[in-house]
Amino acid sequence: MMTSKEYELVILGNGAAAFAAAIKADELGSKAAMIKGGMIGGTCVNVGCVPSKRLLVSGEVIRNTRNHDLGKNTIVQHDEEFDFAKIMEFKKTLVENLRHEKYEKVLSKLKNVELYEGIAGFISENEVEIRQNSASTVIWGKKFIIATGASPSIPKLKGIDSINYWTNIEGLEQERIPESLIVIGGRALGLEFAQMYNRFGTKVTLLQRSQLLIPEEEPELSRALESYLREDGIEIRTNVDLKSFEKGAANNKIIVNAVVNGETAVFEASSILFATGRTPNIKALNTEKANITVGAKGEITIDQEMRTSNPNIFAAGDVTGEPMLEALAAREGTHAAENALLGAHKKINKNIVPRAVFTEPQFASVGITEKEAIEKFKACACRLVRFSDVPKAVIMGNTSGMIKMVVHPKTHVVLGVQILSPLAAELIHGATMIVKNDYKVEDVIDTIHVFPTMSEALKIVAQSFFRNVKDTSCCI
Repeated sequence: MMTSKEYELVILGNGAAAFAAAIKADELGSKAAMIKGGMIGGTCVNVGCVPSKRLLVSGEVIRNTRNHDLGKNTIVQHDEEFDFAKIMEFKKTLVENLRHEKYEKVLSKLKNVELYEGIAGFISENEVEIRQNSASTVIWGKKFIIATGASPSIPKLKGIDSINYWTNIEGLEQERIPESLIVIGGRALGLEFAQMYNRFGTKVTLLQRSQLLIPEEEPELSRALESYLREDGIEIRTNVDLKSFEKGAANNKIIVNAVVNGETAVFEASSILFATGRTPNIKALNTEKANITVGAKGEITIDQEMRTSNPNIFAAGDVTGEPMLEALAAREGTHAAENALLGAHKKINKNIVPRAVFTEPQFASVGITEKEAIEKFKACACRLVRFSDVPKAVIMGNTSGMIKMVVHPKTHVVLGVQILSPLAAELIHGATMIVKNDYKVEDVIDTIHVFPTMSEALKIVAQSFFRNVKDTSCCI
């Protein structure tokens, strides 16, 4: 088998990390190859952020129209029924348009990047074989970036093969609204799908293994979000130990056998969705032939410069494990390309990478938590302010949520911020700049904020370190 072409950089994958790497390689004038093994654009635009957020917005419109006098719109009729098929059609059109505009057209304009289609695997440290149907091609690369993403992970439990289940992929492609749905798993994916289908009219039960829905984050905010989701009508059970699955003989429903808080429990629903994490896509890579080390969870292990155990092979995005975030993947892809082609030694401080859950209210955070601060510094200066003390929230008539700020106990440098509120995913960027630039609480207070705004919550929580904000005038 002959090697057909040689490249300065070979990129395995076609999602956010891969595209960022390809764009950077093109900007640098380097001859590069991108190997497309799935739907172009990867997870985010096809079966992730883009379609899920569209459906969440649709659910929010339905809820608001039913509960508030906001007028009519294209998907809600006069009798408050809605057209689910039209919602899914809008979602499909949005995905197709963004995939074309932001991926297919962008790739077509890259002068130095050549696209290959097929499944790629290493056959040596400098060669990959690309297989498509019965044909195969071998290309040679001086440097490589692995950006093959990740796929839904399903727990191997008794009876799992006897039931039909959804992952996020199937959850975004349904033609009919299920009567009832069990969502297995909390965190962003599980919580978003639970609220999405709840607002479409499905009876939703969410089962979470840990005590908290977002176990890595501040417990006060996680418990508050759980309370809001319960008020929305979602049944939530935590401390759930799954045991087995089976199909009901009488009603064809899916039965989940579990232990909840030490007691046997049985749940049933017409459909079930797993939000139980994601597994890096490495099966076809033949990592051993390229001397690439793989971690315990199947992730490609990398150093701070995105370099694998092979100095000429880099990796970026979800294939490297948690946190699996689209924006982080893209930045890693860019840095990996610069490091591979220029020896730039670019690194990413993951402490300043913001994260969000797009429920209503939204949850967003950046930096470290109170628990992490105590572990690191043996003490923490922390304050929590409810949005009932934020004037704009009062004006809007929606004071749900709270904001928490974690500060270094001696230097007063802001170490982390967590927000639960409407538009929290928008507000977190101000907090990100604060944490990134090592601003002190006093710097935040000294910054003039527009009044009235939701982002003023950052100033108010900073002020709470020095005064009772309930006794403070709005203008102060």
